[in-house]
Amino acid sequence: MTRHRIAPNGPEFSRLVYGTWRILDDEDKANCTPQALLSRFKACADLGITTLDTAEIYGTYHVEEAIGGALKLDPAFRDKIEIVTKCGIYIPCDFHPERKVAFYNLTAERIVKSTEKSLRLMGIDHIDLLLVHRPDWLTSADETAAGLNKLLKDGKIRAVGVSNYNVHQFELLNSRMDQPLVTNQVEFSLLHMDPIYDGTADQCQRHRILPMAWSPLAKGALMQGNPETEPLRAKAAELSAKYGGATLDQFAYAWIMAHPSKPLPIIGTNKLDRIQACVKAADIQLEREDWYAFWVAAKGHGIP
Repeated sequence: MTRHRIAPNGPEFSRLVYGTWRILDDEDKANCTPQALLSRFKACADLGITTLDTAEIYGTYHVEEAIGGALKLDPAFRDKIEIVTKCGIYIPCDFHPERKVAFYNLTAERIVKSTEKSLRLMGIDHIDLLLVHRPDWLTSADETAAGLNKLLKDGKIRAVGVSNYNVHQFELLNSRMDQPLVTNQVEFSLLHMDPIYDGTADQCQRHRILPMAWSPLAKGALMQGNPETEPLRAKAAELSAKYGGATLDQFAYAWIMAHPSKPLPIIGTNKLDRIQACVKAADIQLEREDWYAFWVAAKGHGIP
């Protein structure tokens, strides 16, 4: 699988990214042990998926620790992967029973503390890419940038990006950064095409940075047999033979990757056979008419 430099001076990431949001949700807890997780991460790396995406809040603040437990079994493996994590969302939980409501906090002090905690939990000395998870409406861009710039200066993170930012929020924070932002991780799928219309994908092209696409299967809706997705299932069945027996989920990833902004889809399955199937999507080169055919199937009408 090819690798892509996410920004002109940014890190190189794998074409597909392995998402860890649900790695502790497997009903068979034997699949959640440090050894099982390490084996899955290594299987991903063997397939060319070397970039791991996580977040402070994932697993109600337990996923980063689980990743650390896996990496501890083979410290040398850390040098073979790239780690992306996020900060800024805080919710009531066992660790913080005093919290009464979920909130965002992107003050410089909080960003630094959260990142240092992430480093400690994962047992690593730097984070390849730190993302601001969501905009904090009560913190100025100057304040947020101060924390991010300090982490960059101290070498605790190699690059900075954002997640779920609109184009104006991106430009504002970027104007305060000592080192340009390298990505915007946004929801993008056949059932959620907002990045094409709201300027996000265009902005990424203008800055020559690659967006990251979370929930590329529309929170699993594309894999469910409901009326909304029937036209897409029919179109996938019609085109399958033309693309070597491709399935709807493979087409969904290929459809995203075909966009000229070159998004990096984040896959979120715990099943190795599904991961292997996802990798095949990177080799699918959709013809123009077929890309638009999927657009029409998703929208239920022709192009304007």
